[in-house]
Parts: sequence; structure tokens; C-alpha cells
Amino acid sequence: MSAFDAIVVGQRVLNAEAQALCQLSAALDESFVRAVEALFDAKGRVVCTGIGKSGHVARKIAATLASTGSPP
Repeated sequence: MSAFDAIVVGQRVLNAEAQALCQLSAALDESFVRAVEALFDAKGRVVCTGIGKSGHVARKIAATLASTGSPP
């Protein structure tokens, strides 16, 4: 793959991801608000679990929550 091809491929990927984020943004509804409120109101620990790919995602979420001090 040439440098030019890499740039074109990179641009296509980023454009596709941007479009997906716009679609996700438009799909947010009251269930998102309830989920955010549940996390915000958590008094104890928030447990993130999963197996396989969802396990990787759970670990990333747990790491993000831990690094931001949420919940305290």
C-alpha cells in the first residue's frame, strides 16, 4: 500500500466513523438519560462484566470510570 492509498483509506475510515457517530447521536433518547442518571446516582461500586468482546469493552469502561473517579 502506498502512502497515498494509506491516506485515502484512512480518510474513508474516519468519514465512516464520523457518520456512525452522527447516527448514534441522533438515536439518543430517554433510555440514555436513564442510564447516565443511574451511573451518576450510584453510591457504591459499578460492576462492568462481559465475556469475549464485551469483556474487553467492560474493562475499558471500568478503566475509564476508575481514571475519572466515577463513582467516588
